[in-house]
Amino acid sequence: MQMSTEEVLQEVATEVATCAKCNLCKGRTKAVPGEGRSSAKILFIGEGPGYNEDRQGRPFVGPAGQFLDELLTSINLRRTDVFITNVVKCRPPNNRDPLPEEIQACNNYLDRQIAAIKPQVIVTLGRYSMAKFFGSEKISSIHGRARKVNGYLCIAMYHPAAGLHQASLKDTIREDFKKIPQIIAEAERVVAETPVKQAQAAPTPKEPPQQLSLF
Repeated sequence: MQMSTEEVLQEVATEVATCAKCNLCKGRTKAVPGEGRSSAKILFIGEGPGYNEDRQGRPFVGPAGQFLDELLTSINLRRTDVFITNVVKCRPPNNRDPLPEEIQACNNYLDRQIAAIKPQVIVTLGRYSMAKFFGSEKISSIHGRARKVNGYLCIAMYHPAAGLHQASLKDTIREDFKKIPQIIAEAERVVAETPVKQAQAAPTPKEPPQQLSLF
């Protein structure tokens, strides 16, 4: 019997809590599997938990998380509307960048989360989550742009923490966020049109033309 989205997410969270696939498990207080709506249209993927996240076991609860909350509010969303996770589920020591083997150790968890949620849009926050979908491209070149990757509409964005460290990036991040509703609307339009196109492609018996009363 196939597992529901909630069951898959819970299974991943349970495995993450006791995971020992890499050395990050040795220093963690709590693992941070991610949280949010199982039927979310938008999945946000950050880099890794920081000090506050490690203490609480929740993603984006420190200063960068407060900025993320503000960004979500600016497009009329709340945390409970989206799903938020990271490429690594345990805090790297002293908030250093995650190592390739640590990202690889967590990759299966992230892939299962994505497959379970099936979001319309994936927003990568920072260069480590960006690399999963955009390879070695530079975030300064592609931030705020949507691209189809493996069947998902992905948008690369600067990490909210970058806006806290570099004031000039704050407005850039705000402007990029404002594009999300337009991108979702476009994604929904494409989905809505797909069955129509498939129906048009199928041969149909000829019928007399009908007058459509639109007005």
